[in-house]
Amino acid sequence: MDHSSLQESTIPSPSAVKDELEPIRKTRIYEEVASRIQRLIADGRLRPGDHLPPERELAERFGVSRTSVRDAIRVLELMGLLEPRQGEGTVVRDLSPDSLVSPLASLLVRNRALLADLLDVRKMIEPSLAARAAVQASDEDLAALEQIFLRQQDKVRQGQLAIDEDSAFHYAIATAARNRVVLRVLDVLMDLLRESRERSLQVAGRLQRSLQGHRRILDAIRGRDADAAEAAMRRHLEEIEDVLLKSKASRVGG
Repeated sequence: MDHSSLQESTIPSPSAVKDELEPIRKTRIYEEVASRIQRLIADGRLRPGDHLPPERELAERFGVSRTSVRDAIRVLELMGLLEPRQGEGTVVRDLSPDSLVSPLASLLVRNRALLADLLDVRKMIEPSLAARAAVQASDEDLAALEQIFLRQQDKVRQGQLAIDEDSAFHYAIATAARNRVVLRVLDVLMDLLRESRERSLQVAGRLQRSLQGHRRILDAIRGRDADAAEAAMRRHLEEIEDVLLKSKASRVGG
């Protein structure tokens, strides 16, 4: 995007977005500048790959010093929202799941502690999602879960891993829980754990246990029993954790 179009479409005039571009009168001015730029990114007015205007122009727009702008940009770089590029200036980073997964995935292969942490995050999130799904799932949500389960069941009977169906089942529960942010978080987690999950599903009996876990979760959600759904999901994730960490330990040790 060229700078002239950026001025018109990405950094609107003060009259168009007064709440964003009014002069700032706060003690820690750089924090407010960072917050304004962050909102522009969140609103989609600054998109991945867009270049920030020069510090001087931002300082004039916001009515602050260039030092405050520079400090704000540094904060946003540390947050991973912006990145400096040699000869290009400051650019909005791509925040898609893929861009977050790649560096973490390579670390995960070498770091058993990170694997345990990721599994722990799933245990924090997914039991509550299952409980919420039991209360909020529509008839269409329940039908989708049932179809995914049946596809997984067919594949398991044929000796296939059914990892796509395994992921789809958990996504469908998050969808039924009506929380788009958690759905994106789960998307990243499942991508990070995909290789480990593929290995775990090759452990003798693991496919059948996974299917049984999904059946318990599905029955609880379909029965509108939030407590049972939460307990079934927690049990399912603890079984997964046990297999994955034992598998990781054996590979590290042997």
